[in-house]
Amino acid sequence: MPKLSIITINRNNAAGLRKTLESVAQQVMQSDGPSPVRTDGAQRNENALFEHIIIDGASTDESVEIIKAYANKVSQYDEAKTYPVRWISEPDKGIYNAMNKGICIAQGDYIQILNSGDMLAAPDVTQTMLAALQKQQDICQQEGRGDVAILYGNMIKKNFPTNCIIGKSGYTEYSLRQFYSSTLNHDCAYIRRSLFDEYGLYDESLKIVSDWKWYLQAIGLGKAKPVYVDIDVTIFDASGISESNLELRQNERRQVLEAVMPPAVLWDYDHHAFDAEQMNRLRRHHLYPLVYFMERVLFKLEKWGLLKR
Repeated sequence: MPKLSIITINRNNAAGLRKTLESVAQQVMQSDGPSPVRTDGAQRNENALFEHIIIDGASTDESVEIIKAYANKVSQYDEAKTYPVRWISEPDKGIYNAMNKGICIAQGDYIQILNSGDMLAAPDVTQTMLAALQKQQDICQQEGRGDVAILYGNMIKKNFPTNCIIGKSGYTEYSLRQFYSSTLNHDCAYIRRSLFDEYGLYDESLKIVSDWKWYLQAIGLGKAKPVYVDIDVTIFDASGISESNLELRQNERRQVLEAVMPPAVLWDYDHHAFDAEQMNRLRRHHLYPLVYFMERVLFKLEKWGLLKR
């Protein structure tokens, strides 16, 4: 079965970190087979289903104490129910610098980014996802398509202060058009580690959209093909999203689009992406045949000169 590296980054978010680590610790009780804990990272444990890498940005709150208690708690489990835990606490240059640190030391075949404050959706979700990944791997290899590039499931969006679910992401047809205005959530995705060798690490010059840029290049402009499974993988803490974050995201995305897309292609997207999105929404509605019929009638009337624009 493919091995997984779960990477958690944190800085001064002790309360959120505690929730994240507790959700990962629950996975330990679902694991089978001997997998002794190693905290030095000197040797990959071939029996472990996954490892957990925690990158802390020199937090000044209780984060480090929480990490130490978590690692100690995991090590107290029977060897048949433990997994490698590795962590560091040192200054970093931002969120994507921290992610890149974790990726560079990851020993798994696939990587999941589960940031501080976010949670795994169920105690057995890691085993369930890895089993689904193995199944998809078998299918791909039988068809001669190699390993699965990215496996993703559902992400539940929750406002933790109110304990209210505000949305849920699921299956999407990912294409260049889709990445013009949207993205694939990284916390519910298992990304093949070798893709970071092929497409590079996250761009550390960006503050908020580097994971989107990476997906744009790997999926929208590259050859990586995501595979969807209908599994609730993570619960995302949406309470920290602010208008300033949304504005920064919009500005950085525009910067990236102008840098990586040919000007003529970007012009087309600027002028037609909204219309294409509207048409996709209409196609999903039961009244679409009527809309299509009206469009055909109008087109014919224009063609015959009976209707002016």
